[in-house]
Amino acid sequence: MESFSLILAIVVVTALAFDFTNGFHDTANAMATTISTGAMKPKVAVAMSAVLNLVGAFLSVEVANTISKGLVDEAGIRPEVIFAALVGAILWNLLTWLVGLPSSSSHALMGGLIGATIASAGVGAVHGDVLVTKVLIPAIAAPLVAGIAALLATRLTYSLGSKADANASKKGYRAGQIASAGLVSLAHGTNDAQKTMGVITLALVAGGAVAPDSDPPMWVILSAGLAIALGTYLGGWRIIRTMGKGLTDLQPQQGFAAQTSAATVILASSHLGFSLSTTHSVSGSVMGAGLGRKGGVVRWSTATRMFVAWGLTLPAAALVGALAEYVTGFGSWGTAVVAVFLIASSAAIWKLSRREVVDHTNVNDTDDAEPAGVVTTAMAAVTPPPASGSAKASEDPIPAFPSQATAERTPTTTTTV
Repeated sequence: MESFSLILAIVVVTALAFDFTNGFHDTANAMATTISTGAMKPKVAVAMSAVLNLVGAFLSVEVANTISKGLVDEAGIRPEVIFAALVGAILWNLLTWLVGLPSSSSHALMGGLIGATIASAGVGAVHGDVLVTKVLIPAIAAPLVAGIAALLATRLTYSLGSKADANASKKGYRAGQIASAGLVSLAHGTNDAQKTMGVITLALVAGGAVAPDSDPPMWVILSAGLAIALGTYLGGWRIIRTMGKGLTDLQPQQGFAAQTSAATVILASSHLGFSLSTTHSVSGSVMGAGLGRKGGVVRWSTATRMFVAWGLTLPAAALVGALAEYVTGFGSWGTAVVAVFLIASSAAIWKLSRREVVDHTNVNDTDDAEPAGVVTTAMAAVTPPPASGSAKASEDPIPAFPSQATAERTPTTTTTV
């Protein structure tokens, strides 16, 4: 019994460690565009995001119930299975953070859970209908819906503000960015923090600590909210740089449109219980906003690397989760081996990250430049030009190549801390 209590405690601690990595991995979702446009200072932005993530964790348990009750069969799932799933999710989060790719923490968690469950109880223990309807379909639909919404919203904002004073318009949209960034942070708490709650609840059910079909206990909700808030405050600066500067160059109008569109999609999915990837939603909205501005550029080489990471997330985390479950099947010493491997791998990844430090002082520094591609050129060709003689037309003409555009806008878009 003592050994069982120990493994259950290890699972809870590991789940909170995953929640912590989820926080700093996904900070970019809420704050990258706000930081890149200079609407908020980096440290202030992540602090606000952390508080709102914590608040959002208390607003709903629908997504947590999808994880704990719907994705896999609770019967026959041992705490070791949950532990193995978390190992796969944490390592994928850390690897993608190291290379600055905004992949989905949610899909890493679900991939690890699926792989470990199959290794333990077989394919039949995974509920395929839930996987398809509440995970895979939203994974494809979310970036498309958010991207189209952001594209249309961006064009609408430029159209409505075409005759407005340029400086007043920028100030207004920066204020709107702060509000929309707060909404994204709140939405992130309602969606991603709940995934850890669901995993811990599933482990408690597997360990007999709570009854099947139970909602997450209050201490689980509180601890998960605090863990993701702490991770958010530390800031995943590498991914913030990619999301804010690597995909496209954003102006305040675009940042506001992107964040508002993403927040709407995330909140709607949380209400419906869809285990949505906030990363997919925000990335799609950022690219949509980039295409929505006349002369805007999406860096498709970066986007392609990101798409590849998205496609690999579920199978890669599932493979690691399955291997970890196989090793834990040898007993207590197998679980100890997996735990040591997780700690050693995490330490090695952190050490590698110190070779090139990215933090709040240099998060907006980037020399990434890419000519406009076929898609961007085609979108720009069908975008109506600004009204002749309008304030927008004379405000800040943006050339088609980002190297020149970035140089011209550096005084207004780079934050100095």
